[in-house]
Amino acid sequence: MDALEIVKVNALEVAVRIWHPEAPRTVIAWHGLARHGGDFADFARELGPQWRVLAPDTPGRGLSSWSATPSCHYVYAHYMTLAAAVMDHFGLARVPWVGTSMGGLLGMLLAAEPASAARIERLVLNDVGPELAPEGLAELARYFGVPHRFAHFSELEAELRRHYAGFGIAGDDAWRRLALGSARRLPDGSWTYHFDPRIVEQFVHDTPRDTWADWAAIRCPLMVVRGRHSPLLKAESVTRMAEAQPGLVSHEVPGCGHAPMLDGRDQVAPIAAFLADSPSDEAADLPWWQRLVGRLGR
Repeated sequence: MDALEIVKVNALEVAVRIWHPEAPRTVIAWHGLARHGGDFADFARELGPQWRVLAPDTPGRGLSSWSATPSCHYVYAHYMTLAAAVMDHFGLARVPWVGTSMGGLLGMLLAAEPASAARIERLVLNDVGPELAPEGLAELARYFGVPHRFAHFSELEAELRRHYAGFGIAGDDAWRRLALGSARRLPDGSWTYHFDPRIVEQFVHDTPRDTWADWAAIRCPLMVVRGRHSPLLKAESVTRMAEAQPGLVSHEVPGCGHAPMLDGRDQVAPIAAFLADSPSDEAADLPWWQRLVGRLGR
């Protein structure tokens, strides 16, 4: 990353990783359940220097605060509050949103909710949608809901290679970078993942929604990227998504499950083309006081 900013939201700090901080156009890229904003480093490089990429670490992950009250903070309603705070901090009235898995669902809810819909200029969902395979969700909850401990760093890297095989990551260097950004040392010298194991409590505490109604309510341009072998987003679901939103742009990534890493030209180029029509001045129609807060917070 080229810069890092911390956004305070009540008692929590949200770390926002930034690439190309002086670029004329901005996109928010939000990660999946147990990942962090660092995953978008290659995405930012491929997207190019004309785009400032803002990639927050959701609380409980990466460099952001862990919560003492997961039932309040590790839920989508609070993530929506965090997203609004990030946009306000950077003075963004409207902004394109690229979201992987959980980050895509967050973008979808923001685009569907009347209070925030106008702030999402266009939306890219990476291997996620209003209908997800229950068995895939159950596997996520089982895997990430328990602490993982590794005696050696090499064991953590080997487990990452196994569990994230569906990301389509190629090359030892890429796997090593993923491991370096995913590891946290414990007091006894062993290793674990960077995230708070309690993040999966969102599966327990989150309020159920009619996500198909949310999907139908969205009025901004939409794109979905699907890993061809995804266990979470089925091809039939994408078909149904297009029926509800006829303007949907879809792109399927061969050789990937859940979720494409968005780290190569073949994955990023279709997204770049979709984003090409985004307006260049996201802050122009913000109230003056929100623009001022955004400038002072930088």
